[in-house]
Amino acid sequence: MWSAEYLKLRWGRARFLRLRTPHSAFRIQKGFSLLELMIAMMIMIILISVAVPTYERAVRHAKEQVLRENLWQMRRQIDQFRADKGKLAKSIDELVEAKYLHEKPIDPIHDSTEWNEIMGDDPNSTEGEQGLVDVQSLAEGTDSEGKEYSKY
Repeated sequence: MWSAEYLKLRWGRARFLRLRTPHSAFRIQKGFSLLELMIAMMIMIILISVAVPTYERAVRHAKEQVLRENLWQMRRQIDQFRADKGKLAKSIDELVEAKYLHEKPIDPIHDSTEWNEIMGDDPNSTEGEQGLVDVQSLAEGTDSEGKEYSKY
């Protein structure tokens, strides 16, 4: 007849084979259904539609703040140059050359280092020379509060 070792080996192998059969009622599902993927995509679309406008608003606000700060710093250095030298600077480049500014600031809205340099009469000059009295942005459009960039 059959030996005990043969039966143990056969029973063990049959049990192993039975658990691994693909037709088992406990078959493990692999992957996602189309419905699950569609639901996940819709959730992602809703989250992105909320996040993108908020991000764009934050970037615009940051650029406006940088523009205000750059203009304020340049105006402050124009006044400092006039107080120190007793005359008005000829341009923003002269402020940079005299080390009143490290470099020519960038207009973040216009994305350029070009500025509208407003020239005026130098009250300290005896020859009636002109000098830099103010700077404005060359950017077109309005900020989030409705104020024109060129009026900053």
